[in-house]
Amino acid sequence: MPIYYPRLTTIDLDETKRYAGLGGKADFSATLLTEACTQAQLLATPKGVWQIYTYDQDSHTIMSPMPLNLTAEGIIRHLAGAAEVAVMAVTIGISLEQEVSNLFSKNQYTLGLLLDAAGTTAVEMTCDAVCYVISGQAARSGLTTGRRFSPGYGGWPVEVQPEILDLASGSAIDLSVTDTKMLVPRKSVTAIIGLYPYHQALGLNHEQVLSCDKCGQPDCQARKETNT
Repeated sequence: MPIYYPRLTTIDLDETKRYAGLGGKADFSATLLTEACTQAQLLATPKGVWQIYTYDQDSHTIMSPMPLNLTAEGIIRHLAGAAEVAVMAVTIGISLEQEVSNLFSKNQYTLGLLLDAAGTTAVEMTCDAVCYVISGQAARSGLTTGRRFSPGYGGWPVEVQPEILDLASGSAIDLSVTDTKMLVPRKSVTAIIGLYPYHQALGLNHEQVLSCDKCGQPDCQARKETNT
């Protein structure tokens, strides 16, 4: 059960603007944006954990000690051709969201909003760092990795969150899930990554790249524009 502690040397300003829903707006304080990203870097405690399991293509089952059968079409299609899967969980801890609540209680709403968005950026950067390590581990086994796919996206019901968190050993990094299937701390992510033989990876289709136009949440503030 590897536990990885990425180091975030910076928090992406442009991504934070996007997560805050600012887009191309110029009527906000660039100073506050920089302050929020700096605070996020100081408050975040990034860590990730993952487990790798054999994946049965015929039954769409993750062959863990308690096998998990996948039934949602989106994740089944996404994992087509995978020989194994990495089930991952990441978090940046609870300190940042506590500071967001503190800022809101002081009516510092703009800074609170930007800090919350910077926290989302930090989580995504942590996911990328963990995925990079998983990719290296897979390569040593002669496999290559696909894109990550999370419960709640692309038609995969969030109700599976407890099982995915358990498969990832999320409790090892102090992650839990509420009765409404939300992760605690809030700035956390679980996901599955398909691991493919190199010859199989050459044939990965577009459906296995989870772009925003494939997701069922069109009102998501993190939604990226796609070119057609």
